[in-house]
Amino acid sequence: MILNIWFNRWFSTVSHYMELIRHNPDQQEFIIHGTHPNPDTVYFNYCDVSGSEPDIDGEEYIQFCLDYCRQNQIHIFIPRKENVLISQHLAKFEDIGVKVLVCPDGDLMAMVDDKAAMYRSLQKQEKEDNFIVTIPPYQVVNNVKEFQEAYKELSRGNTKLCIKPVIGEGASGFRIIDNDADTIPFIFGTASSQKISYETALKILSTQEHFPDLMVLEYLDGYEYSIDCLADADGTLLTAVPRKKGNGRIREIEYNKELIEIAKKMAIQYKIPYVFNIQVKYKEGIPKLLEINPRMSGGLHISCLADINFPYYAIKLLLGDQLEPLSPTFGLKATHIEQSVILSSKEAMFL
Repeated sequence: MILNIWFNRWFSTVSHYMELIRHNPDQQEFIIHGTHPNPDTVYFNYCDVSGSEPDIDGEEYIQFCLDYCRQNQIHIFIPRKENVLISQHLAKFEDIGVKVLVCPDGDLMAMVDDKAAMYRSLQKQEKEDNFIVTIPPYQVVNNVKEFQEAYKELSRGNTKLCIKPVIGEGASGFRIIDNDADTIPFIFGTASSQKISYETALKILSTQEHFPDLMVLEYLDGYEYSIDCLADADGTLLTAVPRKKGNGRIREIEYNKELIEIAKKMAIQYKIPYVFNIQVKYKEGIPKLLEINPRMSGGLHISCLADINFPYYAIKLLLGDQLEPLSPTFGLKATHIEQSVILSSKEAMFL
């Protein structure tokens, strides 16, 4: 049976997942659908069926998703946009026979999506003698007075700080507070756009009486790792692949017992099914949590070089299939290069 699978608005790297699913070891055939509001979306080149989707949100977007699934006889839906809300409306998709690759616990999805709520949950676990991972010192603020107080308290002992939105993806909104920023040497000496001085941050935040919740927290200056995890439908961890972020685009697939243990503890406590990602960064030899993504990460295709086809295996688990024991290949160093992609072409006209 050929299965119709749909990716809604995703990152451009979803093109790699489409190819991994298409060239699966079981030779299962798929018709791959992809949608996005941007008609020039690069991953359309990797779809069998592609089309635009409206730039809408919330309940209206849920209705669009349900309609798309019905009209295109979708069997498997892999959402990124509105995945928390979709999780909370999962029964509507089940009623029309659609399997959705998302954590079915809507409350858990909402908590994981909120970095501060996830930190609080982990701190509560630690107080109950269930330590999972170290949390960096942090405070949540939503007005300039709270920001000033948090900065003063957390920066004691010359601790370097950073800020980031409580809800957000990737590095969106992330800034390192660096008081050497906004100077002539800074302008001429670095191309970094992730640094901001305390005074500039204060000036910007002062323009509003209240702003969306913002985390002020310790800046972690060590190596960063993404731990890509695969779990069965009950949340039992099947494998975890730590991916070290090196200089530039260098990535290393590393056997790191300490990080794999964090993944095991996280899975036991929260039971996130199918595929999820844990991001940590080291400081003074201690891995501290950045965030958890209850979905395929943007760099998952690099972890798949460890001989683990995460996207396809996640689909098999979603469909109720069993997997053979998995043995990742560690010790790999990888990178990627950009590739030109023709989005459309027109016949040349000569005078």
